Amino acid sequence: MNNTPHPPRLPRLIEVRKNVLKRNDLLARKLRDRFRAASVFVASLVSSPGAGKTAFLEKTLTALRAQCRVAALVGDLATDNDAARLARAEVPVRQITTGTVCHLEAEMVERALDGWNLDELDCLFIENVGNLVCPSSYDLGEEMRLVLMSVTEGEDKPLKYPTIFNTADVAIITKIDLAAAVEFDLKSARRNIQSVRPGMRVFELSAKTGEGMDEWLRLLQSRL
Repeated sequence: MNNTPHPPRLPRLIEVRKNVLKRNDLLARKLRDRFRAASVFVASLVSSPGAGKTAFLEKTLTALRAQCRVAALVGDLATDNDAARLARAEVPVRQITTGTVCHLEAEMVERALDGWNLDELDCLFIENVGNLVCPSSYDLGEEMRLVLMSVTEGEDKPLKYPTIFNTADVAIITKIDLAAAVEFDLKSARRNIQSVRPGMRVFELSAKTGEGMDEWLRLLQSRL
C-alpha cells in the first residue's frame, strides 16, 4: 500500500485561474478597442441579488432612448426575466444565460454581440449576474463599472466586499426611498465606501420615485 501523501492541488488551481483570467483580459482588451473604434460608451452594472439593478437600468434606458441609441446585455443564471422586463424600455436587449457560472466573462459578451452593428449604438449597458464576488475579477471591456448597493442591505456592504468596490468607478446607493424605514445610515455608508475607495463618486437614488436619477443621468450624458 502506497502511503505517500498526494501533493497539494492549490498551486495547480492558482495556475489555471491565472490562465483563465489572462485569456479573459486579452479578450476584454480587444472588446474595449472594438467599442472605442465604434464610439460606443459601455457601462457594466454589478450588485448582489435584489439590489435593484434591473429597475435602475430600466429607468436609465427609458430616459436615454430619446437622446441616443442605447442597448443592453443582461446576464442571469437561468431565466430571461430581466431581459423581458428591460424590453419595456423599448430598446434592443439581449439575454446572456450563464448556467452555473456566477458572473459574466468577456467571451460571453463577445458572443452576445454577434450580429449587432456597433456603429448603430451610442451606449451599451451590461448587467452582470447578481454577485459581488466573482465579477470583480472579470474585465468585460467596459468603460465604466457601476457597483450598486441598496439601503436594505446595510451600510457595511463595502467593507464586506471591498474588491468589487475597488474595481468599480461609481457607487450607486439604491432604494433611497426606503432609507428611513430601514434606518439606513447614509453617512456611515458613504464613509465605508470612501474608506475602501477614496474619492469614489457616489449617487443616492430611487428608481421607483425617480429621486436622484437626474444627477446620475447628467453624469452619464457627460460621458456620451
